[in-house]
Formats: sequence, structure tokens, C-alpha cells
Amino acid sequence: MIHGTGIDIIQISRIQKSLENHAERFEERVFTPREIEYCRSRPEPFKHYAARFAAKEAVLKSLGTGMAGGITWRDLEILNRESGQPALNITGKCLEICESLKLKDIHISMSHDNVYAIAQAVAEIA
Repeated sequence: MIHGTGIDIIQISRIQKSLENHAERFEERVFTPREIEYCRSRPEPFKHYAARFAAKEAVLKSLGTGMAGGITWRDLEILNRESGQPALNITGKCLEICESLKLKDIHISMSHDNVYAIAQAVAEIA
């Protein structure tokens, strides 16, 4: 059964400007060390940061909570499985909220081109 869905689209240039103007502060506030390592290893890191940012926004929308209740950006970590499929790791306050909602899984999908990054999330009840 579906609890909620979320979708987000962002201009990659917004994330690029944030990284250029506030690199470490922005990275450390929004992304986990493993996300930073992954994005920095890619040929065009801004696209990968933007896709992960959009995915985090989409997940929060699928929960119906936004950033309320003490959730931080780093409570949501988006990595890739060996197949390339994005995988969501949830920790902290976000994990507590997911457990209270009795969620089984949150499925995510991400994509980007040269201008936009987009992500979708579907929160599934156990």
C-alpha cells in the first residue's frame, strides 16, 4: 500500500552555485561523506549532487513531513547499488518518523540532463 509519493526537479546550476560559493559548508550540511565521495568521483559532480538533492526533497514529500520534526538532510543518504540503481539509507530522526509511519520501503528514481535533475519517491507501507 502506498503512503505517499513525492517528486522534485531542480536546476543543476542552483546546486553548482551553492557549491561554488559555499562548497564545504553546503556539502557538509546536505550530503553524507559517502555521497560527497561519490559525487566528487564523477566527471560532472554538480549533476550528481543535484540529483541527490532532488531525491532527498522527493523523499520528504513522500513522507508528508518536509523538514519538520528535526529531520536533517544528512538523515537521507542516496548511494548506488552495483547495478547503478539508487538506494536510500535513512538514519536519525527521519528513520524514527519512517518507523512510526510503519513504512516498508521508499523507492526512489533519479535522472538528470545538462540543465535539470529530477527525482521521484514512493513511500510504501508495510
